[in-house]
Amino acid sequence: MGTLERRTRERSETRQKILDAARELFVESGYEATTMRAVADRIEFTPTAIYHHFKSKEVLLLELCRLDFRSLGHAFQRIGRIADPLERVEKIGQAYVNFALENPMQYRFMFFTERPGLPEDEMTDVKADPAENGYVFLRDSVAEAIAAGRYRTEFTDADQVAQILWGAMHGIVSIRMAKEKDGWVKFRDTRETAAVMRQVLLRGLVK
Repeated sequence: MGTLERRTRERSETRQKILDAARELFVESGYEATTMRAVADRIEFTPTAIYHHFKSKEVLLLELCRLDFRSLGHAFQRIGRIADPLERVEKIGQAYVNFALENPMQYRFMFFTERPGLPEDEMTDVKADPAENGYVFLRDSVAEAIAAGRYRTEFTDADQVAQILWGAMHGIVSIRMAKEKDGWVKFRDTRETAAVMRQVLLRGLVK
């Protein structure tokens, strides 16, 4: 390995360590309470080294949002462009739950962590692209099912239906994450419960 290649790899590894540490601290302590010095301390770096990669906490937050929401969007894309929109929507729900269970820290950062709103133009590239934005991919699939006459006639709002489906999967996952250590709730398998919920919803939506 040449010197340039080694330096590039080391820089990439350092950047990843910073991102992982920041994500953990944002989840544990909240965005406002997390400082760049705290991120540096978590990985035993100097604050100067952190600023060499990210000029501010806001830039670090934006990069995490881009990466994690893009990862969720890509998880949906991996199911493929299933021809039947109803089957595609069901698979999107399955992929959502799998992503949450397999990436709990990212999921907590994305949906549990309070953070300041980001400028609209900073996230335009992610928000507008179905290949990057999981919600857009879900909404577009729901809209396709509505246009094909697959849902009952009262369900004509693609955003509303998409949010119902999203809310159901998020609810099952987030309750489990928040309360799984409380012994008084005998949780069933999260994937199986989510699968049953999707079937219940689809039976209520579909003609």
